[in-house]
Amino acid sequence: MFSALIIAGLVGYLCGSIPFGLLLTRFAGLGDVRSIGSGNIGATNVLRTGHKGLAAGTLLCDILKGFVPVLFITHFYQLIPYGLVAGMAALIGHMFPVWLKFKGGKGVATYIGVALGFNWPVGLCFIGLWIVCAYLFRYSSLSALVAALLTPLFALAFSDYLIAIPLFLMSIFVFIRHKDNIERLIAGKEDKIGQKSTA
Repeated sequence: MFSALIIAGLVGYLCGSIPFGLLLTRFAGLGDVRSIGSGNIGATNVLRTGHKGLAAGTLLCDILKGFVPVLFITHFYQLIPYGLVAGMAALIGHMFPVWLKFKGGKGVATYIGVALGFNWPVGLCFIGLWIVCAYLFRYSSLSALVAALLTPLFALAFSDYLIAIPLFLMSIFVFIRHKDNIERLIAGKEDKIGQKSTA
């Protein structure tokens, strides 16, 4: 059992740590995405290169690297808790990738992938909340924080505590990684969607 948990964690972490945003922008000849905008490797910062296709590709890949480990490990071991471990490890891998000296993204897209893998209606709730908040307020970070805050509650409604607890823990990580964004939101200095980043 312990060895299976280790394997689940390693598979999730290694999948999550693949820096798709960095790889895609380099393959496209745009250099290091960490040198522009916020310095992040996620889809929001890739969008600041002006290449919407690359941003969409990054978003999709970052979602899949949370979604695939959950489904694969759950199917392989036929036990949901192993999939939960893989999902949480994927999020940690995205945020702290070994390949980038543990300096990764903020985990929003990977969170979506993990949530979809856990329970697809819950994942759709995250996406819906993000879209609504983004439309109303035009802040990507605020949209992510609201969705991360409320998604564990949707997990309780559509599933049970077995799914809600890991999502709650993941939400804490998302909030921690958005510390600077929260400070800028409070100060009124956060960049809006489509605005050139100053931080």
